[in-house]
This record gives sequence, C-alpha cells and structure tokens, in this order.
Amino acid sequence: MNSQHIFTVSELNTSIRSLLEQRFSWLSVSGEISNLRRPYSGHLYFTLKDDRAQLKAVLFKMQQRYLEEQPADGLEVICHGRLSVYEPRGDYQLIVDTIDFHGSGALRAAFEQLKKKLDSEGLFDASHKKKLPVLPEHITLVTSPKGAAVHDFIRIARRRFPGIRLAVYPVAVQGPEAATEICKALDLLNTISTTDIIVLCRGGGSIEDLQAFNDEQLARTIFHSDIPIVSGIGHEIDFTIADFVSDLRAPTPSAAAELVVPDRESLTGFVGSLQRRLVRVQQARIDRLSDKLALHGQKIGDLSSLLSELFLRVDQQSMLLVHAMQRRLSRKQQTIDGMLARLELQNPRHRLQAAQARITELESRVTRAIQQILDTRNRKLTQQSLLLEAVGPRNTMARGYAIVRDKRTGKVVTDSSTLKAGDQARIFLDRGSADVTVDRCFSNTLLQTIKKPAGE
Repeated sequence: MNSQHIFTVSELNTSIRSLLEQRFSWLSVSGEISNLRRPYSGHLYFTLKDDRAQLKAVLFKMQQRYLEEQPADGLEVICHGRLSVYEPRGDYQLIVDTIDFHGSGALRAAFEQLKKKLDSEGLFDASHKKKLPVLPEHITLVTSPKGAAVHDFIRIARRRFPGIRLAVYPVAVQGPEAATEICKALDLLNTISTTDIIVLCRGGGSIEDLQAFNDEQLARTIFHSDIPIVSGIGHEIDFTIADFVSDLRAPTPSAAAELVVPDRESLTGFVGSLQRRLVRVQQARIDRLSDKLALHGQKIGDLSSLLSELFLRVDQQSMLLVHAMQRRLSRKQQTIDGMLARLELQNPRHRLQAAQARITELESRVTRAIQQILDTRNRKLTQQSLLLEAVGPRNTMARGYAIVRDKRTGKVVTDSSTLKAGDQARIFLDRGSADVTVDRCFSNTLLQTIKKPAGE
C-alpha cells in the first residue's frame, strides 16, 4: 500500500508559503517598476522586472509614508522585503517594506526628456487649448474597437445623452505602428472635418503598453489639430505626453465620456429653471403694471371723492347763504314791523304810503339779490360738474373713442408705427372690448384724416 502523503491544494500552498517565508524572510531585489496599480484600498500593486523575468510585488498603504518619493512605472528601484504566497491563487509575491530609488528606467528617462522639450516649445501652454463645444452633436473615438475602453465610453455616453452621434475610428493603441496609425487618423478627421470632438482613449497598462501615446510626432499632430482633442488614456495615475498636449485630459475613458457628453437630464433641468425664472420675471412685470393700474384707479377714486366733497361744500354754502338771507329778512321784517307800529301810532297816511312803497321796493331788491346769488352759484356748480364729466374717460369713450392695447406687450398703442400687419390688438370700447388683427397701418392722425379732401 502506498504510504505517500497526498496534499490538498490548500495544504500544499500553505507548506510552500511556510518554506518561502522561512528561506526568504528578508531580501533585496532590484528591477524596473511596471504595471503599477493603486486600488481604493490604497495599497500599491506592481511588477518588478528585468530583461528576462518578472516578479509580482505589493507595498501596503501603511508602509508608503516612509518612502522618499512615489513609485512610478519605468523607475529602476531596489525593493527590500520578504517573499510570501497568496494561498487562494497560489501566487508568490514580494511583500515590500522599503524601496530605494537608485535610478530611472530608459522609458521614464525618455518620457521626461520629451516632456521637457515640448514644454519648452509651448505645446503644453493653456493659451493653445481649444474650448470644447457645450453641446457636441458628433464625437469620434480614436481607439481600438476591441478594448473595454470604447465600450465603457459608449455605454456612459448613451446613458447621459441617448441621441448623440458617436463614431469609432479603429486604430492600434499598442505596438510599434500604433503612433503612426493614430497620427493618420487625426489628420484624416481634420481633413473631412465632420466631427465636433475627437477622443483618444484606451485602457490602462504598463509604461511599455502606453508608449504609443508618448510619441513626439503624435504630440505635434495633436497640437496642430483644428478639432478639439480629449485624452482618456489608462488609469488615473497614468500620464502620457498625449495627456499634456491634448485640449483636455480625462483620467480614464469613462471619465472622458462624463466630461465631453452633456447630461440631458441636467440640461433639461437647467432649461426648466430658466423657464421658471422667465415666468417669475414676467409675473413680476405684470404685478408692477397691476400696481400702476391700481394706483391710477385710486387717483380716479380720489377725484370722485373730491367732486363729492365740492358738492357737499356747495350745499353747505347754499344753506348758510339761505339762513343768512332769512336772518337778514327777519331783521328787516322786525324793522318794518317796528316802523309800522310807529306809523300806526302817528297815523300820517302819506308817510305811511311812502314807507309802504319803500318797504315793497326793499323786499323786491332783496328777493332779486338773493335769486341772483343763488342763480350764480347754481351756474358755477353746473359748469364744474359738466367740466368734470367731460374730461372723464367714460364720457370720452362714449363719444366713439377707444383705447387700443398691443396684445403681445400689453402696452397702450398711441403711434401706428409701433404696429405692423398681422399684429394682434385689443380695443376697449365704452361697452365691452374686441380683439382685432392689424391689416394696414397709416401714419395720418385723426385731424389729418378729417381735414383730408374727399376722394384722396
């Protein structure tokens, strides 16, 4: 019977982990950083490689505070740590404790050199950046049609604005011919000029994978493009020369879609907000006009009150005048009665007749004077009443005049030049109103029309 021990997969991985951690509890490994990733956990995952092999490595978040600088793809480093095994997958990796940055990789050095050169020539200046249209109708993606980047972009774009036109210009985004293909695509799109925005995008990768976007000729082609170009290359931590020279850099292809494609719901809400604001402005204007109308109505009411007060004062003055005349007549009557009494005592007939004639004349003069005063007061009162009634708007409109208002603006029309054929107007008559459509406009005034000879 075979007595050899049979391992389970988990037992074997545990044993290998124990052996590796005992044998390589501390070691130093030199190599170039590649495929650097920083997920939400904050840990750094990367590949340490040389020209013949690769080694997975991880630097936990709590150890990063001791670093002199931040790791980046293409840097030549010495990593100090221990070997371990991630048992669920059977992967062995270097658990990094510290990193010595003792040099830059060749690609990183070339990247920095080209970046410095183009920056000195002004290719990165903000003054050269073209503005993106707020509402683009047509967006062209220059990318690989097979990558996840293009599908992410299209999915987000369709969600944000379902009716937007999207086109994909297929190119290689990796390899020795990729930069040349992208340059040709940009030149062709600028020649036919049928798109509003060009988006350069691809998924993440190592510095070698993104090398096509660090090409000098591609950078100059992007700079000379008449169409705005947006870059959405790699992950948020990835930077290429194309990012610096593009008119707008998005950290990822998905972010590029969020930046260049307007959100229809937000635009609809913005338009609705403008409509509500316009309604409020118009309502405020209507309220102001209503206040003015109410003020004019109050003035008319005040005029009526003044007229009533004048009538009351005339009545009071008339009553005072009558009472005064009555008192005067009473005193005269008393005087006459006294004189009659004295005459009756003296009984001289001729003096009595003369006195009687005098009394009759005085009574006649007083009566005429009172009547003249009353007639004069009544004539003045009648004239004032007629004058007030003549200048009132109702009396004017009763004579055939009307008030015309422009239905569009609500303003009173006093000049035919403010109207044109086809305008809508409302005519207010003495009784009721009517809506009319302007057929023709004349510059003649009412007086000119009346004086104009017949037949003209």
